[in-house]
Amino acid sequence: MVKIRLSRLGTKKRPFYQVVIADNRCPRNGKFIEKIGFFNPISSNNNISIDMKRLQYWIKNGAMISDRIKNLIKNLSTDAKLQRND
Repeated sequence: MVKIRLSRLGTKKRPFYQVVIADNRCPRNGKFIEKIGFFNPISSNNNISIDMKRLQYWIKNGAMISDRIKNLIKNLSTDAKLQRND
């Protein structure tokens, strides 16, 4: 099964994550099919970037989304709404 999940990069106590499409049998930081974004929790404004077109493509093809990615997408949509209202 294909999953949309985070892959951890960065150094000790300085995490940086990539949003990847990977087979669920592969390890967290192992082989992946495609990289569609990143997440930096250390920065002051939690930099999040996800290619929504590719995300929708993989969801239509049956990819499962991890819980953390669901939360990030929800945060992206609420941040976009807040910026439009400003």
